[in-house]
Amino acid sequence: MRIVMFGTGPFAVPSFEALLESPHKILALTTRPIVDAGKRRKSPENPTRHLGEAAGVEILAPLDVNEPDSVALLKSLAADLFVVCDYGQILSRDCLATARLGGINLHGSLLPKYRGAAPVNWAIYHGETTLGITVIHMSAFLDAGPCLAKAELEITPCDTAATVEPKLAKLGVLPVLDAIETLLKWDGESQIGEKQNRKLATKAPRLKKSDGLIDWSRTAKQIVDQIRAFKPWPGTFANWQPQDREPVRLIVHWADAVDAHPDAIDVAPGHVAVCDKSQLLVQAGKGLLSIKKIQPAGKREMEIEEFLRGQKPQPGDWFGK
Repeated sequence: MRIVMFGTGPFAVPSFEALLESPHKILALTTRPIVDAGKRRKSPENPTRHLGEAAGVEILAPLDVNEPDSVALLKSLAADLFVVCDYGQILSRDCLATARLGGINLHGSLLPKYRGAAPVNWAIYHGETTLGITVIHMSAFLDAGPCLAKAELEITPCDTAATVEPKLAKLGVLPVLDAIETLLKWDGESQIGEKQNRKLATKAPRLKKSDGLIDWSRTAKQIVDQIRAFKPWPGTFANWQPQDREPVRLIVHWADAVDAHPDAIDVAPGHVAVCDKSQLLVQAGKGLLSIKKIQPAGKREMEIEEFLRGQKPQPGDWFGK
C-alpha cells in the first residue's frame, strides 16, 4: 500500500518505525513546520521528523495542510492511505479525499471517550485505571470515525501522563498494522469498523497553563490524579500565602491522599491542617493531601522534608489561588 505518514510528536514514532520496516511504501512524512521560537526559547522537538529524515523519506511541512496548494501536492502523491498520529492539525474532508482509502488515526484513548488533543492527561485526571488506544477510519469530525481496532492498558497509581504515553504509543503499533490490513480487504463502500456512540463521547481539550491550578474543593484523591495527569506540563500548583510574607507559588510534584490524621486541625479546604518537620498536609474537599515533593517558584524540586527545613508553613496557612 502507498502511504503518507502524518506525525510530529513522540506518540507517532513507534508506528512510523513499524511502517518504515513494513512492506508498505512510505511516500512522504507530513509534519508540523519548524518555527522560529526566538533566541530565549528552544524550538519544539519533532522526533517524527528526525526519524523521517534519517530514513530518507520526503518531508512535507505545510503551515496549513488544508490549504489548496497543500491538498494539490498530497493529491499528486496518489496515496492509497494516510496514517495520522500526533500530527497537530485536523485534516479536512477535501484533504482526506486525496488518498484512495482516506486516512486512519491512532488516538490515545478508548473512543468515544476523551476525544481531543490531550486524551491521556484527561483520562488520568478523571481517575481512569484502564486506558487504551483506538485506530479510527477518519472522518471530517474530530476523532469521530468508525473504530477499526482497539487495545487496552491497565495503569498503576504511580503512573503519570509522562510514563503512560510511551506505553500507549508502543501498544498502538500492531492495531495500526491490523487496521491497514483491514482496509486492504475493504471494498470501499460497505460499512467498516464499529460506529462510535456519540452519546458516550467526552472531550479532552488541549491543555492550558491554568488547568494546573489546584481546586481544593476536589477530593484529595482527585488532586493526586491531577498531579499525575499534568506531568510534565502544565504541572500542578498552588499559591502559599505565608502570614508575614508575599505569596509563593509552589509546584506539587507528588502527593498522597490521606483520609484523616490525628493531629489535623479543623480548617477549610486549601488550608494547612498538619505541618511539622517531616510532613505537610493540606485539607481538601474530602481527605487530606500529603505533599511529598514540591518546588517553590524559581527553585529546584525537593523532598518535603528539605522544603520544611527552609520554609515554615503554619497550620491554618492558605494554599489557595
